[in-house]
Formats: sequence, structure tokens, C-alpha cells
Amino acid sequence: MYASHFAALSIAGIDVEEGAPAPDRVISGTPTFRTWNVEEAEGGIYAGIWESTPGKWRISYDEWEFCHILSGVSIITEDGGEARSVRAGDSFVIRPGFRGTWEVVETTRKEYVIRA
Repeated sequence: MYASHFAALSIAGIDVEEGAPAPDRVISGTPTFRTWNVEEAEGGIYAGIWESTPGKWRISYDEWEFCHILSGVSIITEDGGEARSVRAGDSFVIRPGFRGTWEVVETTRKEYVIRA
């Protein structure tokens, strides 16, 4: 049997995981998350689609993440750094050691690839 090594980043047929930031990390609003984890591979590699409703919370990254914003507007601010507004079409990497805040201004959906 042929096993393809190609995987489309599609959420069709993928169960959604619902969640929210830990209550002690929330700064404002009541953000809720929806995540469709499309791919999980050995070595702590994940790929999928994540969405959040408006709110602001503290973030802390121990992993490497590539993000591509599909819709919405968010502001990501690194502790001691400048606020960066991201919107549909923007791509970026967040590196291990990032500490700061993520503020969803308009419900934001992103594609992600994480390497833990």
C-alpha cells in the first residue's frame, strides 16, 4: 500500500480542541482558543491551525514556532521590546525564550509549525 509523504494543512475531518490561556496569565478579556492539530511527528513537531477570540494574556515560549496569520489582527509584545501588529498575510518565527504578551484585537486565525 502506498503511503504519501504529503499532508495538506486542512482542518476537514480534524477534531477541534477548545481551550483558553491559564487564568493567571489573562490580562484582559476572556480569550478562547480553537486548535486543529493536523500533524504530529516524532521529535515534538506539530502543525495545524489555531484561532483565538479577543483578549490579552502573557506568553512564554520554550519551543520554536513558525506562524502565518490567516485572518484577524493581533499585537505581540516581547518583554522589553516593541509591540508588533500582525495581520492576514504576515509570517514570523517566535524563538525559544520569548516572554511577553499576545493581544488578539480581532479574532485571529493562524497556521503554525512548532518544534518543541
